[in-house]
Amino acid sequence: MTSIDAERFRNTFETYSDIGRTDNDGLHRLTLSDADVRVRDQLVDDLESLGLDVRIDEIGNIFGRREGTDPDAAPVLIGSHLDSQPYGGRFDGQLGVLSALETLRAFDDQGIEHRRPIELVNWTNEEGSRFKPALMGSGTFVGEFSVEETLARTDADGTTVEEALESAGYRGDAECGPHEPIHSYLELHVEQGPVLEEHGQSVAVVDGIYGMSWLEATIEGTADHAGPSPMHSRRDALVAATDVVQGIRRLSNRYEDVVTTVGELTVQPGSINVIPSEVTFTADVRSYDDAIVAELVERVESELEAACAREGTEYELEEIWRIEHTEFADSVRTAAREAAEEAGVSYRSMVGGAGHDANYLTEVTDAGMLFVPSVDGRTHNEDEFTEWEDVVAGANTFAATTRRLSQ
Repeated sequence: MTSIDAERFRNTFETYSDIGRTDNDGLHRLTLSDADVRVRDQLVDDLESLGLDVRIDEIGNIFGRREGTDPDAAPVLIGSHLDSQPYGGRFDGQLGVLSALETLRAFDDQGIEHRRPIELVNWTNEEGSRFKPALMGSGTFVGEFSVEETLARTDADGTTVEEALESAGYRGDAECGPHEPIHSYLELHVEQGPVLEEHGQSVAVVDGIYGMSWLEATIEGTADHAGPSPMHSRRDALVAATDVVQGIRRLSNRYEDVVTTVGELTVQPGSINVIPSEVTFTADVRSYDDAIVAELVERVESELEAACAREGTEYELEEIWRIEHTEFADSVRTAAREAAEEAGVSYRSMVGGAGHDANYLTEVTDAGMLFVPSVDGRTHNEDEFTEWEDVVAGANTFAATTRRLSQ
């Protein structure tokens, strides 16, 4: 059985966690920030120390290749992402890259040969926190976004992805995209929910991922003085927006297995004694049923229409991202179940609610995922935590699954 070195893995995890570690033991490592550049340098050094062929593509995705015994065999891709949410957790994304790194180290330790090449990958800007949209590196790799489109994306300060890559020294020469057929893709991630912990299990073999839509709405009213302006004559953009936000929250009560969130809201002009003239907010709607996602988008617009009619305001609604639900490959799920059984790990099958790079990889190969528990179901914040015995169980299952896929 393939097994990882738990002590070495822990030390590696702590070394990487120190790069961008916050005062509250979280992680603040936005894409192509100084901390992200330093952790990329660390990864490249670690890949080269294993004798791997390292390449960096034109949008900064990093690959490290361990050759197989069959030079003509399609490779297995393993990995995740090293960027984090603003003041996020140390496990989200990073754990997947480091499980892949420890897997290749374990193969070296044990002299394991495999027929197919194995490539570790770190995807650029998975989180979408500095540059939108999320899943940028994997989405560009599979052709969902053009390279030109990706390089032109800007952050809140107007810096483009291209400028950030050039400044960081991570705009590589390799073409972004598959340069050969890919046999399979495997990613380990924290669950970002409470299911595994509630059932006392260490690993989930993921059947699929919710589909989702990201929306941005702008409501236009009229600014006026908060004192002399009669209530009946006001066109208050914030009042209309508040009605819509509550309506979006209530949408989740109308359907089974649906989640809806308003995560960003800005108010103009933002003065205590001025009626708000403009409000912009986002909505995130998700379901495993793509038809329901489409219906949710229509219902968000209906909420906007009704609220603006009541308040005498106007609105614009833009869908800034849509991704269909993902069903992972039977071949990868079967390999993962067999690996968990071989490792003696308690596991279950489940559907995930968050988007991951594996979503897009299904467009070019057989893809699959493993989850490990999130304590109290909490992620995307500094309290994010996974018990180390669950980390080790997940990493051992991951290594064994990789070995099966690569043979």
